[in-house]
Formats: sequence, structure tokens, C-alpha cells
Amino acid sequence: MENSFFNSGLFTYGILPLLIFTARICDVSIGTIRIIYVSKGKRNIAPILGFFEVLIWITAISKIMQNLDNYLYYVAYAAGFATGNFVGMIIEEKLAMGVQMIRVFTNEKGMDLVKNLNSGGFGATAIEASGAKEKVCLIYTIVNRSELEKVLEIINEFNPRAFFTIEDIKAVNEGIFRPRRSSAVIPFAGILKYWRKGK
Repeated sequence: MENSFFNSGLFTYGILPLLIFTARICDVSIGTIRIIYVSKGKRNIAPILGFFEVLIWITAISKIMQNLDNYLYYVAYAAGFATGNFVGMIIEEKLAMGVQMIRVFTNEKGMDLVKNLNSGGFGATAIEASGAKEKVCLIYTIVNRSELEKVLEIINEFNPRAFFTIEDIKAVNEGIFRPRRSSAVIPFAGILKYWRKGK
């Protein structure tokens, strides 16, 4: 009875393609998260994610190799890859990991912007510089990526035409940061951190 189910048309053309599609979404999404952790230097989590990513991928590709004449599996595999990229991008936005440096060029009372940022709980440093046409104030602030939108709101309220750039920062030492809420997307990250402390 069990063998007849796995050999049935419902399993071959319905359930199995759906499983391949779902598995591909999972492994591509995990791969996206793994790349983020690698870029941020999180050596304790990236290998674990890589293990599950490859395990899921091998499981999916093995089913395709066993049924090379079923083109529906190819479509499910490709569709899962495309959807996985989309899901991975959403997860990456939700995680909002790491820190970023915002460099603001303004000629309108730069120290007032520093005070506004400080009032919002953000550290900032101002430097006088010479622009192409006039003197400018160059302001640096390094913030958690999850707080980026709040900082941009403060900058735009101060000067909607202010010119600024944003760069990813791999690591920082000390500084003024607002308390960051713990991420609920990957709860085991915090658990692993405390486990490492106990070793």
C-alpha cells in the first residue's frame, strides 16, 4: 500500500514537485542568511546554516536525479530558487543586521543636526570641510542598521536637501548606540551566544 502511494500520479506529479519547490525555497533562504552572517564575521553561526543549506539542497537534487525524465521537477526546482531569492531578501530586510555609517554633507548649521541626532540617542561627529562652492559641515554617525530609517527621518527633517552617503561597517569599537531589540527571526543566535560564554 505504501509503495503504491509513492508510485502514484498524485505523489509523482503533485506532492514531490511541491516538496522540491519548498525545499529549494528553504535552502536558498538559509543561504542568504548564511552570507549575511559570513559578511558580518559571525563564524559561530554561518557553518551551522551552511550544513542545513547543503543538506536540503542535496535532498532536493537527489530526487531530480532519480527522475530526470520528469520536467515538472525542473520547473519546481527553478521556481523554488527564484522564490527563495525573494524570500531571502525579505528575511534580510527583517533581520537588519550590522551597523552602518552615515556621512552627511550640509551647509546649514551642522552642529544643530548633531544636537538633533544626540537628542534621538545617536552619536555624531562634525567636521568643517571645503566643498566645491562653499564651506560645508561633514557629519559622521554610526548606527545599528535597524535604526537607519529613524536617523534618515531626523536628517530629512533638518534639511530635506542634505546630501548623504551610507556605508556598511564590519565592526565598531565603543560608540553611542541606542539599545537594540533582540531579533525574533533567528532566536537561536542569542542562545548560541550564551552557550559560548559558558564554555
